[in-house]
Amino acid sequence: MFVAALHAVSGSAATLERLNFDELTGNATDIVYGLVVSSRVAIKNESIYTYYGVQVQERWKGANQPVMDIVLPGGVAGNLRQNFAGVPQLEIGKRYVMFLWTGTSGKTQLLGLTQGLFDVQENASGEMMASRGISSELMLDSLGKAVQDQAVKMPLREMSSRVKIISAAKVKALQ
Repeated sequence: MFVAALHAVSGSAATLERLNFDELTGNATDIVYGLVVSSRVAIKNESIYTYYGVQVQERWKGANQPVMDIVLPGGVAGNLRQNFAGVPQLEIGKRYVMFLWTGTSGKTQLLGLTQGLFDVQENASGEMMASRGISSELMLDSLGKAVQDQAVKMPLREMSSRVKIISAAKVKALQ
């Protein structure tokens, strides 16, 4: 019964509100460039959750914490696997820029699921680049109209600067 319930919960499609870079930055409670150093799974209410330990290399927004736990729905617990559309899987040993949101539960998760995760790699000229591909999930704009997602790729230093400028402008607007 428990195994059947877990498999039945797995979704095959998701609908996401498309968030542009300014919206990701403005809505995130934390934005970090970090290294995934661990993962563990937990089962709660017949759902599997994967908790990733992230060693923060640079913090662009949010409270100063050297290590963060990021929780994502789905994962593998023993011989049970649960996947959810739109939820990326992080890899231990990889570096990412993560746009994060911590809700009232205290759990920190990716903002916009795949939209809030940028892979970081060095390009041929030695520059660190942050990128994410086009999400395969249905995207809607703020009015509920279907829109196409767009891939994002930019130098890590440029992304950091843009986050800081956007965050500073938002703080100034609130004063």
